[in-house]
Amino acid sequence: MAIDAGNSKTDVAVVDAEGAVLGSARGGGFQPPKASQAKASAAKACDGPGEPAGPSRPDGPDELDGLDGLDGTVRQALGSAGLRSVTHVAACLAHADLPFEEAELATAVRARGWGATSEVRNDTFAVLRAGIDEPRGVAVVCGAGINCVGMAPDGRTARFPAVGRISGDWGGGAALAEEALWFAARAEDGRGEPTELARTLPAHFGLPSMYALIEALHLGRLGAGRRHELAPVLFSTAAAGDAVAGAIVDRLAEEVVLMSTVALGRLGLLGEEVPVVLGGSVLAARHPRLHGGIEESLAVRAPKAVVSVVTAPPVLGAALLGLDHLGAPAAARGRLRSRYGGRASAVRGSGAPPPVR
Repeated sequence: MAIDAGNSKTDVAVVDAEGAVLGSARGGGFQPPKASQAKASAAKACDGPGEPAGPSRPDGPDELDGLDGLDGTVRQALGSAGLRSVTHVAACLAHADLPFEEAELATAVRARGWGATSEVRNDTFAVLRAGIDEPRGVAVVCGAGINCVGMAPDGRTARFPAVGRISGDWGGGAALAEEALWFAARAEDGRGEPTELARTLPAHFGLPSMYALIEALHLGRLGAGRRHELAPVLFSTAAAGDAVAGAIVDRLAEEVVLMSTVALGRLGLLGEEVPVVLGGSVLAARHPRLHGGIEESLAVRAPKAVVSVVTAPPVLGAALLGLDHLGAPAAARGRLRSRYGGRASAVRGSGAPPPVR
């Protein structure tokens, strides 16, 4: 059974050893309890020195493992396949950012009884495996946030903590929106250089000025969730020739290249012909300036890298990881890929192998 559980949705697929999909289901996003625990910790800290500021820990084991929200979707997928459990569970979960968290969640998955064995990975591994024909390559995912992982045939992996600025991360839709707002606000009030962002960002929401947009965001008239709408505005402003917006896009291209080349170097693959898979909503949109910058820089730093964009659903990657665990033949992987739409489309270079049909 393959599970891809992201922030906004969960896909579950039950697959046999020959690569046939026997059942599937879709549910809501995966939100483990550590986020709410962090909020509770912050609230305690505000109460004063009389209470400890450590995270609160719920008492029940079901609350601790955070899998209640997935259980219904998993049971639905099993039911559609006419099964109660499976041989192996390959789960790729958002917020499983550290190996320790993966191990904790793997124990919790086994306790649920969904399968005889289980393996949990960060959901970026699902994107990587969906875009490569064997466990060898690097993926950079840029959606709401940014992350990078790599795999080698001998089982070694390369990864980053990817928990935000405290782990050195920059990029993703949220960071792009924040950066664009910062430059636009300073341009309007005179502290920064002029940029069309001061006009295009508020205009997206039908507002006359950055002051009006700042006020709307600060007072909650525009929900914080709507900030992600500003990333496409940033890219269109850059495409129109704005220097400030273009510099932000160029910075993201540099970050993608840095993450991928560092991961390749850790795996000893920097000088080899190897896939570099790009995924997530920001990279899948194929913005010309962003992709051009990535290609140009990688051509210098990793000249044999074969860049591709994966658009197949990440649950395909989770299922392929499960078939890898079972030692399934290539024909099974090909059958599964044909169900979900192939491998990944090449961005540049002639080294990219054709999709498995």
